Amino acid sequence: MNLAPGVDSVGIHPFLLVLLACGLDRLLGDPPGWPHPVVLMGWWISRLRYLGEVWAGDRPWALRLAGFGITGLLVGGSGLAGWGLEQLARLWPALGLPLVLVGLASALAGRSLEQAVQAVLAVLPEPGGLQLGCLEPARQRLAWFVGRDTAELDRPAILRAAAESASENAVDGLFGPLFWMLVGAGLLLAGSDHAGPGPLALAWAYKASSTLDSMLGYRQGRLLWLGTAGARLDDLLTWLPCRLVALGLPLAAGQPRKTWRLFQAALADGAADPSPNAGVSQAAYAHAVAVQLGGANSYGGHWRQKPLLAQGQPPPDRAAIGKILALSRRLEALWLAVALGGAWAWLQ
Repeated sequence: MNLAPGVDSVGIHPFLLVLLACGLDRLLGDPPGWPHPVVLMGWWISRLRYLGEVWAGDRPWALRLAGFGITGLLVGGSGLAGWGLEQLARLWPALGLPLVLVGLASALAGRSLEQAVQAVLAVLPEPGGLQLGCLEPARQRLAWFVGRDTAELDRPAILRAAAESASENAVDGLFGPLFWMLVGAGLLLAGSDHAGPGPLALAWAYKASSTLDSMLGYRQGRLLWLGTAGARLDDLLTWLPCRLVALGLPLAAGQPRKTWRLFQAALADGAADPSPNAGVSQAAYAHAVAVQLGGANSYGGHWRQKPLLAQGQPPPDRAAIGKILALSRRLEALWLAVALGGAWAWLQ
């Protein structure tokens, strides 16, 4: 990737940018008050949804068509914006490279997810110290990043929700965008003109599909049709990274001999989940850490029974959640090591 013409070993350059972005994400996370691309994506989704519903009304076919249009505009526009910054970095490295680096880091949520989970644990009292109302701070912090109702959760349910969110969002917020960054870096490494989409273009396109799914991917009301395109695209783009996570977690956990067995167990348990990826990602962490996840959750006052994952194992506690977060850090390092090693081998 000749972002800076004349730099030696330019082929490995995009992978080094991804490595630096991961370091920047782990160092800073998402500082409060800083502009974030996902916020802008969310703003556009809200505006496009309003326009789409005004035009489509309650006609299912029109809502589906509007959903396809919203998905194409947002994902295509986000990818094009990332590609534009990459081209800026090629022409004016001193200005463009820092912008690309910050843009890549903004697509990763490794530190912010870890901070959110740890914030819940920080105010969660031990079992012997439970008093009336003392769980409320933990419930409120949990509500910041989970979709289920939290107002009535007891201590074990709070721990389970934190563990499930840490495992599911590790794929959506960290490994999904990281996978597409590495794909983009690989495309630039293999290309000849260096003008194609790179790590930032693919990472922002992925984040756009993920944001669409989180905002419109609900099977209720008009969203049953309007959100279909975005949700299906997110399922497709997350399918492979999710399974690579399930395959790599036993290695990150220091259990290489159990890799295939735990991978198969994660696929089997996750198959019962309506989502093609959420159940698999949670099951992969559940088997790697040896805790049982899943069960009944309330969403908007309606109870939904989710499949039990790693059934028969003990419920998650503080230590298990710490292991889930540590496994994500180790697996991230493993992915980067493999990618950098592959890029170096390609250049030889």
